[in-house]
Amino acid sequence: MDIDWDEITHVTKVDPAKPLPPDLEVLEGTNLVLVGGSDNVSEGNSLEAIERVTAAFPELPIFQEPYSSEHVSRDTVEAADYLSIPAVYNGDWDHFVGKHVDLFTEVGKKPDELLGSGIPIVGDLIASKGVDAVTELAAKVVGEGYVVQHLESTAAAVSGVDAKYTPEQVAGAALATEALYGFPIFYVEYSGTYGGPTDVEAAARYLSETALFYGGGIDSAEKASEILEAGADAIVVGDCFHDDPETFRETIPK
Repeated sequence: MDIDWDEITHVTKVDPAKPLPPDLEVLEGTNLVLVGGSDNVSEGNSLEAIERVTAAFPELPIFQEPYSSEHVSRDTVEAADYLSIPAVYNGDWDHFVGKHVDLFTEVGKKPDELLGSGIPIVGDLIASKGVDAVTELAAKVVGEGYVVQHLESTAAAVSGVDAKYTPEQVAGAALATEALYGFPIFYVEYSGTYGGPTDVEAAARYLSETALFYGGGIDSAEKASEILEAGADAIVVGDCFHDDPETFRETIPK
């Protein structure tokens, strides 16, 4: 599935460890779904969430955003449209590059060495499909430049973030995302708190090809509009999707 980033303004973050709303018609109007979370996530509940959303909206793009290779398997790769891999700029070495190097080191090994690998996506794909699975995996991987700005969040703890970026550093990370790394997404994440438009304004002026996502504390049409007007290409809404579907509906741009 090809993604027209100009058409993406509203993204729903689905935490597979949380119950989904009983009526998934609430997703009507969202443009993309990210499936992932930091607590109690597994390959099994990730796959279940992807499949339930797909059953309700077959044409809606779905990205799996894993924090660990244990969340990923052949089945999740086949069920999702893309595998979105965060590179957390203000996190520890593992969460910017370490785990990515480990994954692709395993991918680069000979197939007989991969069988039984501790990385499920590699062992499962190779065992079931052979060497061509590496090509399939590579075609589905999307990089995300990521800045985590809520220091008390689980996302910060998991990714080793112990300091917020200044707006100037956010702008620098945005520029690196597009000019150096060529990732299609730059994501400013406030993880359940509302960070306001400052970081978005700082990043937006440096991005022309990369889509700017903002997530955190969007629980009203007013906040959604403020972030989009500040220059975000898309808002990411998660908590109220699970906790208050009616409020979630208000965040979808009309």
